[in-house]
Amino acid sequence: MDVIQLPSRTELVEGAARIVPALRENVAWGETNRRLHDDTVEALTEAGIFRLMQPTRYGGFAAGARTTVDVLSEIALGDPAAAWVGGVGAITSFMTSLLPDEVQDEVFGDGTARLCGTLSPTGMAVPVDGGLMLNGKWAFISGARHATWQVIVAVAPAPGPSGEFWPILTVVPMSELGLVDDWDTSGLRATGSVSTVAENVFVPGNRVLPLPLVLAEQYASAANATSPVFRTPLLPTASALSIGPVWGIARAAQREFLDRLPGRKITYTGYENQHEAPLTHLQVAEGSLLVDEVGFHSRAVADLVDGKGAGGSAWSALERARARASMGRAVRLAKAAVDTFGEASGGSSIYSSVPIQRLVRDIAAVNLHGLMHPNTNDELYGRVLCGLAPNTLYF
Repeated sequence: MDVIQLPSRTELVEGAARIVPALRENVAWGETNRRLHDDTVEALTEAGIFRLMQPTRYGGFAAGARTTVDVLSEIALGDPAAAWVGGVGAITSFMTSLLPDEVQDEVFGDGTARLCGTLSPTGMAVPVDGGLMLNGKWAFISGARHATWQVIVAVAPAPGPSGEFWPILTVVPMSELGLVDDWDTSGLRATGSVSTVAENVFVPGNRVLPLPLVLAEQYASAANATSPVFRTPLLPTASALSIGPVWGIARAAQREFLDRLPGRKITYTGYENQHEAPLTHLQVAEGSLLVDEVGFHSRAVADLVDGKGAGGSAWSALERARARASMGRAVRLAKAAVDTFGEASGGSSIYSSVPIQRLVRDIAAVNLHGLMHPNTNDELYGRVLCGLAPNTLYF
């Protein structure tokens, strides 16, 4: 049997760093056109970003959470929107890897798969001969314009005579979905997170996995069953895979501020050089320490996911809640870091040509994400710490 030689974490991070200059060239275009430039998508593809969390038997890297965090943080130094789309691709690749192996063959088999999707069950699927008929609309589908498949969650009748419904997980080719050009936002504009629509789309039965089974880690893949990367629970794994771009946005704000600092003065003061002002020293120290703290929490949740996956041990309720809490804390700290550098950047930073204003808008958008909002995750963590059961399925 041939031994698959996978790139190391260092090699993948270095590969991401090499495309940062190319990503920066297309940031303004992405902001204006509300999607990633085709050259950006090509650069991400060549660097293997869409293969980070795909199984190795299809040419993927099965890189795990920590490597994915480090790589996407690096990508965000060039273009946060590109990193965000890469993170969504990693999460949905992981979700697809939980489906039956023959479905993975269909999705990943040709080696060109780019995934998008959401956990929101805003569609309805009804039983028909051989599968389900799907109708619905899904918003915030980052990277939809460049994806080949979408991971979809919809509501379907549960088996048996109860008349109840439950959410199901499936995948649908993008060629069978419509796009709604409704993405015109203040932040993460270049992610192209348009809505997608299904109108009487047939979904074969073998592509369907009930979401309650997914959340209980009763996955359908035999080939991935013993993989340390693909046997971890969905929500902690998604929490880890989503946080790399957030850390990268904070790092980018620090870099942009320091790069712009030489020669700047503080208007209407005696400081001809901003870097000499004690206020600036305090702001840079505060922002930089916050960036370090974002990195701590980002790597903490990633290392927790990778460690538990390697050991194969069961997850406690507290560990699951802490994974989401660490994600939320990283988002809160990243916003504080970016805002600190933004507030220190002066009135000229509001020009669209100055990157810090875009980073402020991007991190504000992340902070409002339903699963990433710091308050939501803090409440869940505190609830479990107080001995109560979680009040959400997304756990």
